[in-house]
Amino acid sequence: MNRVVISASGLYTAPHTISNQELVTSYNAFVGQFNAANAARIVAGEVAALEESSVDFIEKASGITRRYVMDKAGVLDPQRMRPKFVPRGNDQLSMQAEMAVAAAGEALVVAGRSATEVDAVICAASNMQRPYPAMAVEIQRALGISQGYAFDMNVACSSATFALELAVNAIRCDTARSVLVVNPEICSAHLAWQDRDCHFIFGDVCTAIVVERLETATSPNAWEVLGSQLATSFSNNIRNNAGFLSRCEDRDPTERDQLFVQEGRRVFKEVCPMAAEHITRHLASLDLAPAQVRRFWLHQANLAMNQLIGRRLLGREATADEAPVILDEFANTASAGSIIAFHRHSADLAAGDLGLICSFGAGYSIGSLIVRKC
Repeated sequence: MNRVVISASGLYTAPHTISNQELVTSYNAFVGQFNAANAARIVAGEVAALEESSVDFIEKASGITRRYVMDKAGVLDPQRMRPKFVPRGNDQLSMQAEMAVAAAGEALVVAGRSATEVDAVICAASNMQRPYPAMAVEIQRALGISQGYAFDMNVACSSATFALELAVNAIRCDTARSVLVVNPEICSAHLAWQDRDCHFIFGDVCTAIVVERLETATSPNAWEVLGSQLATSFSNNIRNNAGFLSRCEDRDPTERDQLFVQEGRRVFKEVCPMAAEHITRHLASLDLAPAQVRRFWLHQANLAMNQLIGRRLLGREATADEAPVILDEFANTASAGSIIAFHRHSADLAAGDLGLICSFGAGYSIGSLIVRKC
């Protein structure tokens, strides 16, 4: 079978930023309006008063200081609190496709690859803006890739690593010369911005990765994939129920929306040991130990989660050099988080250095790739 490398990555950053202070000001204005409008019901015990948020609360809970978003005004409007997007016609490039084309263009340039050399496109993200036609097929056409195949997939925050395993296997088995994996995450559109427990979590971004044969790679920052491993275990602790059946369900109009919701404390307690054990087992399958890994590019959901996983793996605090953090700037970008960390913090390592890309999230799902610098 062919030896496989990640030869290049690309990054599209959303055009607007929202600081924690801006977010808190908007959220607290919403809280004031809600509590004033429902004062009588609050006194009667029919509804609970909403609690204000704060910058300290956000940073202590997550480590996030800001986030990039596709639309800022709609999110910060206390009367709206969700992005405001202009509908696009069917003959126009879709928003996720536009993001993916930008990130993919950068990755292809770095890899030294043209559209004629890409045999597959996988669009992997936590949410797709439509069921069909597949976003990947639209991206394939927009990039001028006339051969091969394209498809969408969703494993929530592990979508990128799961897609990378499929890409790696396609190259190994000689069913593709090179595969493009794109992760367009418009997380701001499925976040409940009116929920204090999660209104600060997500940001928007798109990453892209080129996977190809080792023998054809010319990029100066190519990483050979030594192994990949996936795992899932069903849990309701992170969930998004919005879908095509929603319009057919007669729900209580006062019910919280069906978008992102999680039991954060349960997720923390359950996922951290699962991720650490998964990584340890994966490394052991290649006769490797965590201490031999030069850099861990972990899922960027919560700073405390990554710190705990680092302690479980290394028996001490992982340094910022060993496990770089990008969520302070980008917030949680779902499947793209570990890829951003890899994109930003991989070129400085030396030939022969080992690295590990790992994502974990709803499902539960965990995906990891062990790589070595060429």
